[in-house]
Amino acid sequence: MLSYAELNKGVIITINDQPYEIVEAQSTFKGRGHSYLQMKLKNLINGTVIAKTAQPRDSFEEAEIEKQEATFIYNNKGKYVFSEKENSSKRFELDESLIGDVGKFLKSGEVVTTIVFRDKIINIVVPIKVSLKVVEVPPGIKGDRAQSGNKSVTIETGVKINAPLFINEGDIIEINTESGEYVRRVNE
Repeated sequence: MLSYAELNKGVIITINDQPYEIVEAQSTFKGRGHSYLQMKLKNLINGTVIAKTAQPRDSFEEAEIEKQEATFIYNNKGKYVFSEKENSSKRFELDESLIGDVGKFLKSGEVVTTIVFRDKIINIVVPIKVSLKVVEVPPGIKGDRAQSGNKSVTIETGVKINAPLFINEGDIIEINTESGEYVRRVNE
């Protein structure tokens, strides 16, 4: 059990048999009373964020989370199929609603980290930055390189993102999976 003093950002606790990660924790003091801890908790299964207040007499069960590496194989009809990194014959699938927007940046062979809670894979963690090939670029206009600006390009996973005007078809670009934004061109 975790005491009030051990509740910090990044700690994973169990509430109603579900794992929650503390994403914010702020201690407040109320007049003649005692302090309270105001927390924002992220559910590691479905991604919802809740607010919770803890008092010094409260204690929480620490969630036993295990992390393992897996390889993304393909997605089909809202299901994402992965295999264990060391044993490609052991496959599992996760629903698109669980993976969220980061799924659109997964390409075949990409290594991800799985989050295991009570012997069940509950979610994945995708690298913050991934390198993907640009497969389609709108035609350029004479003189557009002299201006600063962006254009919409299609990457190999089929997603359109905004990239600088100097990006060409065949370029490998780095994308931030959290924001979905262009970071830099990898190849020169």
